[in-house]
Amino acid sequence: MNIYKINDIAQLITGNPYVGRGIVIGKTSDGSKACVAYFIMGRSANSRNRVFVLRDGALFTEPFDVSKVQDPSLIIYAALRRLDNKLIVTNGDQTDTVYQALKAGGSFAGALASREFEPDRPNFTPRISGMLTFADGDFTYDMSILKSADAEGSACSRYTFSYPSLAGLGHFIHTYVTDGNPIPTFQGEPERVAIPDDIDAFTDSLWNALDADNKISLYVTYVDLATGKTEERLINKNA
Repeated sequence: MNIYKINDIAQLITGNPYVGRGIVIGKTSDGSKACVAYFIMGRSANSRNRVFVLRDGALFTEPFDVSKVQDPSLIIYAALRRLDNKLIVTNGDQTDTVYQALKAGGSFAGALASREFEPDRPNFTPRISGMLTFADGDFTYDMSILKSADAEGSACSRYTFSYPSLAGLGHFIHTYVTDGNPIPTFQGEPERVAIPDDIDAFTDSLWNALDADNKISLYVTYVDLATGKTEERLINKNA
């Protein structure tokens, strides 16, 4: 068993009907750019009625058809925000929890210690989060998952992973293993995946690998470590 194998993310996802929401963070193979990707999937009409919108440097989920919104509490949020040398990405309103904590001098892990998994019994969907910290022409990154400690949702287990940036390597964390009832929560460490130099190749590969019925939106950004120049790609199924 090669524990250091770097996987093709498309091969990890293809044929899996429901990996839920997912975050990818890593560095391109030439070592010149940071990569962040975030996607959402949905099974219910309420979840599928969404689009990604970029506004003032932040990424938001918003209703596609406002008249069809049933419950906005867990599906409408800021998914990505930037603060100074930090880039925060999460699958819920804990983006703002981390953002406000950092503004007040707090930390990524400390902010998430105040949160737990989503209250959507019986799934208890985990909250997944990531943060890049840029410094001296490079970056480090942290990833987190908050998930139920048992089938009753009686307590929250918290896991934080901290990584150096290595050329060609990214880490992928998602909310679910696959579809089910209840839906099985992601297990283990974030998966090791390859980050190509070409943002379009990566975006297309990831989007095409996601289940056609359940995928909703995908956002990918590459940040040039030398210049700070940002490239962004955004795909909405509801267009």
